[in-house]
Amino acid sequence: MKQIKTILTFATLLLSLMVTPVWAIGLNDAKQQGLVGEQLNGYLGIVKNTADAKSLTKSINTKRRAAYAEKARKAGVDINVIEIRIGERLIQRAAKGQYVQDASGSWIKK
Repeated sequence: MKQIKTILTFATLLLSLMVTPVWAIGLNDAKQQGLVGEQLNGYLGIVKNTADAKSLTKSINTKRRAAYAEKARKAGVDINVIEIRIGERLIQRAAKGQYVQDASGSWIKK
């Protein structure tokens, strides 16, 4: 009986560790923490290489690419035109203290 109780306790502990939620970081938090920044090409870039930054960047950029492609299709222009225009706009709108990419491709704090 004692052995079964020990096994059940261990199994419960193990299960609780497996289902503990992992809270992903949001875009604004990631920007404020200097993990990501806006690039000239209209996509989010990784400033500090962390798992959260990679995951967030991949997710955001996938959505942006789809939106840019749709805008380009509707406007009858190449997607590069949309990417560059939106990239410029996002960099202009970036808040003070956030990272943006300069013309040389370097990250600068705005």
